[in-house]
Amino acid sequence: MAELRVAHTAELDAATRSAIRALMDECFGVVSDDTFENALGGMHAMLFAGAELVGHGSVVQRRLLHAGKSLRTGYVEGVAVRADHRRHGYGGTIMAALERIVRAGYQLGGLRASADGARLYVARGWQLWEGPSSAFTPDGIRPTPERDGLIYVLRVRMPVDVTGGLTCDWRNGAVW
Repeated sequence: MAELRVAHTAELDAATRSAIRALMDECFGVVSDDTFENALGGMHAMLFAGAELVGHGSVVQRRLLHAGKSLRTGYVEGVAVRADHRRHGYGGTIMAALERIVRAGYQLGGLRASADGARLYVARGWQLWEGPSSAFTPDGIRPTPERDGLIYVLRVRMPVDVTGGLTCDWRNGAVW
C-alpha cells in the first residue's frame, strides 16, 4: 500500500524534487527542463512506497480564455506512476487528490492527455475539449491544432461550451 502525501512545491526538498524529475523521466522519456518546470509552482500529490516515490501529479494555476472570459484554471501536470506500480488504482488516487484541489480553488480544471491517460480522465468525468485550441504567444494568439483532441476539462464553477475555442496562457516548452 502506498502512502499519499500532498504538498506545495515550496514544501518539497531537493531530494523530493529530484525524485519527481526522475519519475517523470522514467515514465515519459527524458523530459525537458521546461516540461519539468511546468509541473512546479503548485500543489503535488505524491505516492510513496516506503521512502520511494512511485506516483506523482501536480496542479498549477493557469489562465485559459474561453468565450471572452479568463478562467482561473487548475491545470494538471506530470501525472505518472512507475510501471511496476500500475494497475493498482494509484492513478485514480493521485487524480482524486488533485481534483479536490481543483474543485476547491479553481473555476475550471484542465489538462493535456496521452492516449493511455485519457481513459483514466474520462472515467473520472473529465471532458474532451472538442473545439479549436490556441495559445497566447509572444507573437499573438496562434492556433495549436496539433493539440486538438488531447485537451480535457473538468467543469467546476464556470459553464463552458466544449465545442468553442480555448486559448491557453504562454509558457516555455509545450504550451498545452
